[in-house]
Amino acid sequence: MQLLKRNIMAIGALLAGLAAAQPQYGPPPTYPPAELDRLVSRIALYPDPLLAQVLAAATYPDQIPEAARYADQHSYLKGDDLARAIQEDHLPWDPSVQALIPFPQVLDMMASDMNWTTQLGNAFLSQRDAVMDAVQRLRRQAMDYGYLQSNGQYAVDTGGGYIVIQPVNPYYIPVPVYDPGVVFVPPRRGFVGGVITFGGVSIGAAFRPYGWGGDRYFGWDQHRVIINNRDWDRHWDNRREYVHPYSVPRYQPRERLERHEIHGHEDRDRRGKG
Repeated sequence: MQLLKRNIMAIGALLAGLAAAQPQYGPPPTYPPAELDRLVSRIALYPDPLLAQVLAAATYPDQIPEAARYADQHSYLKGDDLARAIQEDHLPWDPSVQALIPFPQVLDMMASDMNWTTQLGNAFLSQRDAVMDAVQRLRRQAMDYGYLQSNGQYAVDTGGGYIVIQPVNPYYIPVPVYDPGVVFVPPRRGFVGGVITFGGVSIGAAFRPYGWGGDRYFGWDQHRVIINNRDWDRHWDNRREYVHPYSVPRYQPRERLERHEIHGHEDRDRRGKG
């Protein structure tokens, strides 16, 4: 009897040790369709390459504010110069976050509303299929109301039953600016044109290691997200272990350097007035 009791205690201790060794996750959040529509409304009309990068980066919300600060302070750098600075400064953030540094306005939007960014990332990790369905649902609404259509910035393709938005120039990523409270509701007579305006960023070969330049970024029919020509397989349960394959090195925070000038808003404003 004593031997049996000791064996039971040993097995219990072993099971407890295995449970303690496993990562402890809380239950995944569940957002209803209406809430998912709200979460994706401000990015649903982004071209597919930019949308994929934003969704991936949102799964690292703790890295967004510092990356937004870096993007703002180095916004005077463009193209290859910016890509070189990112590498030389040993930035510690995930490549999906670094991929947005050429888009300071996008990172600023994410950093200025961290509750939204965190919820978006959590929804993408726990309900990817539903998030992608919400994007398609809103794109369809914007198209039906006459707001979303091909133009000189991006091409809107409805082949295959899904709405795909691709840049006209694959090396220039347009950033649409719009009011979700306007483009996803029926228009008033005569108020369709000019509702969506565009900025944009040139993305050259130097940024390909960060996931830009792929042939496609979504397999909408299979709810696939494709970044750097690989399926993005980060989910709620593996988010602490999964590392998406990129060719760029990953640095630890203690290895970060700063080899370039830092220009804040005040510096740029002063130079502009001079």
